[in-house]
Amino acid sequence: MWRKSSYSGTEENCVEVSLGTVSRIRDTKDRSGGTLSVSAAAWGAFLRKTKR
Repeated sequence: MWRKSSYSGTEENCVEVSLGTVSRIRDTKDRSGGTLSVSAAAWGAFLRKTKR
């Protein structure tokens, strides 16, 4: 299931994430343009760093 950030303004101007064993990230402006896949651990580390 894809979710967009609650901080995003419009539907067309944000990124979406699909969480799981492998987390996937995509651009809402180009959903068919591919995804960035990272491990759940890497995604968690990214979130911890950005919250600081």
